[in-house]
Amino acid sequence: MKVAVLAIVCLFLLYFGFSFLKGVNIFSPVHSYVGLFAKVDGLTEQAPVYVRGYKVGQVDAIRFDFTREVAFAVEISLDKHILLPKGSEMRLVADGLMGGKAIEVLIPTGTPSKDMLCVAGDTLPTSIRPGLVESLQAGLLAHVDSLIANVDSVVGTLQQQLAGDHLKRTLSNVDRITSDLTVSAGDIRNLTHTRVPQIMDSAQTTVNNANAVLADLRDANLKGTVAKLDTTVSEVNRALTSTEGTVGLLLNDKGLYTHVDAAIQSVDSLVTDLKNNPKRYVHFSLFGRKEGKKK
Repeated sequence: MKVAVLAIVCLFLLYFGFSFLKGVNIFSPVHSYVGLFAKVDGLTEQAPVYVRGYKVGQVDAIRFDFTREVAFAVEISLDKHILLPKGSEMRLVADGLMGGKAIEVLIPTGTPSKDMLCVAGDTLPTSIRPGLVESLQAGLLAHVDSLIANVDSVVGTLQQQLAGDHLKRTLSNVDRITSDLTVSAGDIRNLTHTRVPQIMDSAQTTVNNANAVLADLRDANLKGTVAKLDTTVSEVNRALTSTEGTVGLLLNDKGLYTHVDAAIQSVDSLVTDLKNNPKRYVHFSLFGRKEGKKK
């Protein structure tokens, strides 16, 4: 009897310890739910079950039937105090960066009524959220494929260039251009050493001449010259506007203008008459003057 009791106690402790290591609390009753998946991506039994990042249960069993498209039936166990309203979802998610998988239960917000709660054994809707590795593989591999195609095209083009004479001609042109640049650099250096000093000397001479001219202008009595010119202009204006001097009388005496104009008209009439009747003013004869005739 002692051996039997000891064996029973050992078996109980073994079961309790094994369940404790798997994360199962044998003293806490649970409710089981089922989710159907087309693939499990490495999900194993005893994988954790989370609700908003908090572990609330584990995966109890994974059953499969490969004759069906949705081949995997995943059974999870949750604490019975966790009430799942209808519309709750089981999602297959990545558990860490090492590629492990877990189940996340998405529970709608709000307080459901009793008739809107899931019953133990119900089948919940499922979904799969790819992890970081799967996302990188899906996005990165496509870019890697296009990159490999581009690299292959570039390598093919380089091979064609190397196989032909294009690269040789290009290098020859580069060599010729380098030689021309070397000659041009020498010419520029020679110009800098020979012509530029001469140009600078000429410019300095021009600047010195301009400074001398400016100095002469500064030394000249421009102010006195302008003052004398102003005085001269004033004297001329006074002589022209005055009626006392000869110039003023000539410019301002209207009677003098009238007499001069009349004299000019008389002279003009005399010249006209002289042209028309020259015999009236000039008497000459080819045989001389007749005697006994008075002039």
